[in-house]
Amino acid sequence: MQLDTEYLMAKYQKNLYLAAYSVLQNQADAQDAVQSTFLKYYQKDMNFENEEHIRRWLFRTVLNQAKDIRRAFWRRNRVSIDQIQETAQHQDDQAHELFNVICSLPAQERMVLQLYYYENYSAPEMAEMLSISEAAVRKRLSRARQKLKEKLKGDWNDEQEE
Repeated sequence: MQLDTEYLMAKYQKNLYLAAYSVLQNQADAQDAVQSTFLKYYQKDMNFENEEHIRRWLFRTVLNQAKDIRRAFWRRNRVSIDQIQETAQHQDDQAHELFNVICSLPAQERMVLQLYYYENYSAPEMAEMLSISEAAVRKRLSRARQKLKEKLKGDWNDEQEE
């Protein structure tokens, strides 16, 4: 099964971008990862079982592209998290605050949060995409949730004291 690339771009481009951005934290690099992913899909003559199989392949590929870009990028440049947070656009103050807290987490934890909560992937699906065990996925999710809880609780306590 092969679907039209334009259809897939319209349907998955935003979610793929968010997944790549969670790894790279750079708009241009995330766009490059998504573009490379769709280009690979277009050029490959693969036989997919169904649309969900294509979706998983797209996410696995965009994450691998993002990791490759990050490896090359970090050898050459470093950008402060403050610059990233300034360029991000949010729906409201709570979304902005949550984004800032998530950005402060390590890349592995940001990635599993993105895939689990925003892309609705299960632990087995993420394990396959990230080439790690299900136990490692669950551990990363657990650590990320705990860190989010501590940071958000600390922010909430700080606001109550003011």
